[in-house]
Amino acid sequence: MKVINQSKIAEFASQHADAVKALNNWLKTIKEAKWEKHADLKQIFPSADYVGNSRYVFNIKGNNYRIVAIIVFIDELAAIRFIGTHQQYDKIDCTTI
Repeated sequence: MKVINQSKIAEFASQHADAVKALNNWLKTIKEAKWEKHADLKQIFPSADYVGNSRYVFNIKGNNYRIVAIIVFIDELAAIRFIGTHQQYDKIDCTTI
């Protein structure tokens, strides 16, 4: 998959050093993915939740952090819309960001 807004990962990692390894692993996995459908994504990320409007929520570093990304299977595209702590995530509407 092609990842849009990768700079969000670097920005977040610069403020949350404990998340760097987990974020890099997530990014590497996404870039290598050849998903054609929801079931393919769930094989790699079984805890990822589809929340509507093409958005998926990924738990990062034991659910300490969350990434919301738009996944467009047909275009092999992942667009990062949000990275934050669990507390920050609870304050957003992830279907509209």
